[in-house]
Amino acid sequence: MAAATIDRTCLILAAQTGDPVAIEGLLAACQTDARRYARRHCQASDVDDAVQESLLVVARRVRGLQAAAAFSSWLFTVIRRECLRLQRAMFRHDPLDEDVVERQLAARSDDALRIDLANALESLPAHYREVVLLRDFEELTIAEIAGRLGEPGGAVKSRLHRARLLVREYLLG
Repeated sequence: MAAATIDRTCLILAAQTGDPVAIEGLLAACQTDARRYARRHCQASDVDDAVQESLLVVARRVRGLQAAAAFSSWLFTVIRRECLRLQRAMFRHDPLDEDVVERQLAARSDDALRIDLANALESLPAHYREVVLLRDFEELTIAEIAGRLGEPGGAVKSRLHRARLLVREYLLG
């Protein structure tokens, strides 16, 4: 077993006893891994919040961890749940009446609407913009997009849905 693994295991065991120095050391030791994992599972703007909230959960609940060997998988589960919570909160909004939406969009000139749409697409994170452009401009199917991106079809559908919600929010905001 590597020395780093032994050190982390000792930190975990000491943190489980409630030692504040060990908890602080454990949080510092796992922060890099937590941030790397959050970057892959959160929106770019949510990474810092997800890591901070996850580390708070770890500090409060490390005593209840059954086995020190399960720490990493538990940490990543906490981060993934926090990313999902933040994502749900971002998309929580009051549904708009479709007639109101249509009237708002119809009131704009075609040129103004084109400019707003271009700005909305530019404001999207790259992974969202890519699926919108592939689907709505290149008119690829979900299966074709999934094949091109090397991702499951469900992930592509979900990303496309979120991207369209963000575009809509931008246009109506």
